[in-house]
Amino acid sequence: MKSHCLRSAAACALAAVLTAPVVLAQDHQPPHKPEHMEHRFDDPERFAKSFDDPARDAWQMPARVIEALGLGAGGTVADIGAGTGYFTMRLAKAVPQGTVYAVDVEAAMLEFIQKRAHGEHMMNVVTVQAASDSPNLPKPVDAILIVNTYHHLPSRVSYFGALKASLTASGRIAIVDYRKDAPAGPPPEFRFEAAQIIAEMQQAGYRLETQHDFLPQQHFLVFQPVR
Repeated sequence: MKSHCLRSAAACALAAVLTAPVVLAQDHQPPHKPEHMEHRFDDPERFAKSFDDPARDAWQMPARVIEALGLGAGGTVADIGAGTGYFTMRLAKAVPQGTVYAVDVEAAMLEFIQKRAHGEHMMNVVTVQAASDSPNLPKPVDAILIVNTYHHLPSRVSYFGALKASLTASGRIAIVDYRKDAPAGPPPEFRFEAAQIIAEMQQAGYRLETQHDFLPQQHFLVFQPVR
């Protein structure tokens, strides 16, 4: 009788193992890390309080950034992720005979920039409604400036690969984005080491032209497409 009970117990244990749900190794994997940060910027009046705060000039150094771009008075520039126009208006003054394309996915931001440009008599500012996968630039430009926006872009390698068609023969892309140790900026998981940005841009078909180190909180990297 005792032997029968043992055999039954063994059989029950085996049955329990065979009928238990299979736990896959992937069920224990950490959640997938998003490749970009999604955030709406559809209230320009609210964001202008921080984006255009005069205190920002101390660490953003816009005049020095624009000087480093070496733009000619008649140059064409695209400000991708233009926001409320912090850099757009300054770029417009730097290229008085040229054109500045203020590019953003938020229609409200573009309307805000249009009103601002009109109020500041910047007739060389043209707003462009971007899509998530393309800035929709109407013609090739001499320089593209992307400030604090790189971490918002999805599928960056393909995005920048396609963006080569929007550059003139000597055109460049300047990327300014937060360092890992910056006291402000996006959550840490959406910040990059310079090496990661450089690697992604190389995959997209660019070479690093210049790496500026004067910004206290951000990387400042300038790229040229490999022709």
